[in-house]
Amino acid sequence: MHPLARGLGFASLFAVLLSAPALAANQFVNVLTGGTSGVYYPLGVALSNGIGKAMPAVKTSVQATKASVENLNLLQAGRGEIAFTLGDSLSDAWKGNEDAGFKTPLKKLRGIAAIYPNYIQIVARADSGIKTLADLKGKAVSVGAPKSGTELNARAIFAAAGLSYKDFSKVEYLPFGESVELMKNRQIDVTLQSAGLGVSALRDLATSVDIVVVPIPADIVTKTNDPAYLPAMIPANTYRGQTSDVASAAVQNYLVTSDAVSIDIVYGMTKALWTGLDQLAAAHSAAKAIELKHALDGMPVPLHPGAEKYYKEVGLIK
Repeated sequence: MHPLARGLGFASLFAVLLSAPALAANQFVNVLTGGTSGVYYPLGVALSNGIGKAMPAVKTSVQATKASVENLNLLQAGRGEIAFTLGDSLSDAWKGNEDAGFKTPLKKLRGIAAIYPNYIQIVARADSGIKTLADLKGKAVSVGAPKSGTELNARAIFAAAGLSYKDFSKVEYLPFGESVELMKNRQIDVTLQSAGLGVSALRDLATSVDIVVVPIPADIVTKTNDPAYLPAMIPANTYRGQTSDVASAAVQNYLVTSDAVSIDIVYGMTKALWTGLDQLAAAHSAAKAIELKHALDGMPVPLHPGAEKYYKEVGLIK
């Protein structure tokens, strides 16, 4: 072999050996989302595509889950690299609130970004006669998957309104899409869904039956005694037949990772999020509310160093 050819061969081999461990250790990103009829899932698909384009050596996958609580437990167990979650669930996970589904504090969790607010949307069939929270007594209600972020929101709002699950004629613990099917079939009267505005399950329901969006007054939001809950407004015409603004409660959503994920991968995921907002907004209108200036708002867990690196680069952190 010509000496130069031999030299090039060794140089190439040396480059491969140098890069191999990094690639082998960081080849997979599993995006933990929620039910396929919610908002997390389509946003997760768009985010996964963005991560794949930003880091071609990384293989991405998207996992449909029961959302916040399951996602955070999966992250802690090393079974995902990035996850969507509600802020109150994230706070409960960090503290280890067993009633909220966390047997021990999940101290491996690390923050990436505050994204958009979830609106707690209580929707009744118009023919049920329900117009206020008090009218829910004796009615059949779906509160989301058991111990999901949505179900924890339901407990908090109902308790603040002086209601408990015992006050309802029936309580179903079902994801958004299944809840809507029961509403259409007149098997339940009300669905509570914690999601971005214009969630597909409620849009589907509103095109099939006449609905009433039940107000959550600001004083009820205050009575939750939880800073994660903020008074909010569901704008008129978000859903068919909803002709005026309706008072509601909002909870911030976050993207989180774990301390087991490398700085380079988290940096790449963070950059993919903020440079791919158009793709996320195309996947679901809720993403239109995601803004870089709010990326660190109210973060209940420590920021991952990979995310911190990106925010320093763009001047959000000095």
